[in-house]
Amino acid sequence: MAKIRVLIIDDSAVVRNVLSEALSKDPQIEVVGTAPDPYIARDKIVQLKPDVLTLDVEMPKMDGVTFLRKLMASKPMPVVMVSSLTQHGAETTMAAMEAGAVEIVAKPEIDVKRGLDEMTTEIIDKVKAASKVNMSVHQHAKPPGKPKVLASSMIKTTDKVIFIGASTGGTEAIKDVLMRLPVSTPGICIVQHMPEGFTNAFAKRLNDLCEMEIVEAKDGDSVIPGRVLIAPGHSHMLFRRSGARYSVEVKQGPLVMRHRPSVEVLFTSAAKYAGSNAVGVMLTGMGGDGSSGMLEMKKAGAYNIAQDEQSCVVFGMPKEAIKLGGVDKVAHLSDIPSLILKAL
Repeated sequence: MAKIRVLIIDDSAVVRNVLSEALSKDPQIEVVGTAPDPYIARDKIVQLKPDVLTLDVEMPKMDGVTFLRKLMASKPMPVVMVSSLTQHGAETTMAAMEAGAVEIVAKPEIDVKRGLDEMTTEIIDKVKAASKVNMSVHQHAKPPGKPKVLASSMIKTTDKVIFIGASTGGTEAIKDVLMRLPVSTPGICIVQHMPEGFTNAFAKRLNDLCEMEIVEAKDGDSVIPGRVLIAPGHSHMLFRRSGARYSVEVKQGPLVMRHRPSVEVLFTSAAKYAGSNAVGVMLTGMGGDGSSGMLEMKKAGAYNIAQDEQSCVVFGMPKEAIKLGGVDKVAHLSDIPSLILKAL
């Protein structure tokens, strides 16, 4: 099997070296070159023909988002954004995801706080995920303006809860779904694989675009109609029920299915505490996180939907859930909002 050819673009020599060292630990990846700015990178892309780029958000001469927009207009290719954990860095990274980036990696810290092994695993996994991206799907033309919100009259009951899992390509897929749901939609819990520091910016961006209230979840938050809770990038999120009250537990813990937050953790708790009141949705993403949990949800009476291969950026997580038999309906991304409301 041919190795995944990676070009690293970052103005920091230290970061270039750390990323090169981390990626080179995997025998399936070859770092073919590095570049300190987009202008040098442009020439090296032509010369080296990489399969995947890692791209710093903030660089001299041209920022990463501007470079990304130019790249996607002329030569679309998978890009993993490498961003600092500052508020500005997180907000800029959200713009990069909308411009065409497919994954995010938090810029490595030079101390041991982050954990070298975990950091290395994350970078390798995300480069591998990016290499499998269907760019024709990721770069599909978005219709101008805000999508039409579906009618509230479709909702039959409000005692349901919607659970969504996603990874690579999920930020845009989640946005496409939530923008079409009315404010009266039952509570939604989401796990999107994303590093610590970026989920809050993601939630704020969605909150500006959608009818529902969308926030990064905190421990003990209530799950109520009209509200979307997104698991923070540093913790698992579990669904809980006390009498008639739904809430979430947000807590630290080891990686599950190589992730924290993990879709598996959320879906397993949904099976236990929501049962037949749950609607599960598995969106685009690499790997199998959440597939067993979705099967448990179905066994408990939930109605489950998976995004189809045609509309997925990476048909990994939905494929695994379908293979295990945990899915009731496979659908194109554009049809999922109406299917969610019908399932209610």
